[in-house]
Amino acid sequence: MAKSLLIISRQAPWSGPNAREALDIVLAGGAFDLPIGLLFLDDGVFQLAAKQDAKALQQKDLSANLQALPMFGVEELFVCADSAAERGLDPCAFSLEEARALTAHDITALIDRYDQVITL
Repeated sequence: MAKSLLIISRQAPWSGPNAREALDIVLAGGAFDLPIGLLFLDDGVFQLAAKQDAKALQQKDLSANLQALPMFGVEELFVCADSAAERGLDPCAFSLEEARALTAHDITALIDRYDQVITL
């Protein structure tokens, strides 16, 4: 059986390539039926903020990649509720409704469930 993999995305979508690279890894893993999960933590929660104008920042919009995750079989999607609250974001208003909000305690248990963890 394939080892499970958790990707922790900690970067805002406009702060560099890490947010896109995290999504690329998750989409590739999903395409090959790898047991994979994605956790948005710290500034990574900004990736889920609705109605972002990527063109104003001269960046590529990540929303299409995010919406494609379920089509690639990626159903283990999580967001740190504490990170969202610290940044004034409401998890109920996120563009990716499938993402389940977790507390810091829940995140520790989540990380323990996966064989391998990559943080970007």
